[in-house]
Amino acid sequence: MLVQQILGDKAIGGIVMLTSSDTVADAARLMSEKRIGTVVISDDGGKTPHGILSERDIVRELGAAGPGCLSRKVGEMMTRNPKTCVPADHSVKILSTMTEGRFRHMPVMQDGALIGLVSIGDVVKGRLSELAAERDALQGMIMGY
Repeated sequence: MLVQQILGDKAIGGIVMLTSSDTVADAARLMSEKRIGTVVISDDGGKTPHGILSERDIVRELGAAGPGCLSRKVGEMMTRNPKTCVPADHSVKILSTMTEGRFRHMPVMQDGALIGLVSIGDVVKGRLSELAAERDALQGMIMGY
């Protein structure tokens, strides 16, 4: 399955973004309200993902620095220059990249612009769907229908 197919199967809702000057408290509040695990950080109106801030980033910093970290700017805590993919990338490649890098969200770029965000859950769901279709096709071939 390709990333473009995964994006096509996702619910329409857009990419949730903040700027590097927003606070970590703003990010945590937004993630809580939207029930999401990450926000993309972009300072050019959303064309380029300058970073990603995940709930894991926030929890790690809370553990290390305490609640005072919530007043910091997301630009200080975000993962800079996140790995990205393109719509033509295959799900197996994306799963491998996310697993090796130990991250769960990847911006999707096309012609130098951000067009979507896929999570490891999105990719696993797509891959399971693909495997089920292959199983059904093979079963149909074996059983003669």
